Amino acid sequence: MLDMKPACERCDVPLPAAAHGAFICSHECTFCAQCADEFDEVCPNCRGELVDRPTRRK
Repeated sequence: MLDMKPACERCDVPLPAAAHGAFICSHECTFCAQCADEFDEVCPNCRGELVDRPTRRK
């Protein structure tokens, strides 16, 4: 199951599982949209592609 991290790993902005605006890589590193844009959608940890994280209902 996908690990739905509750906040951006860089700026700590909240990223609720039911909300849009979170980006993840294949290793489940998690960033907000603003940080993902600043990284040009490339994970700074593993260099993988950052993509929209799916939402999850409560």
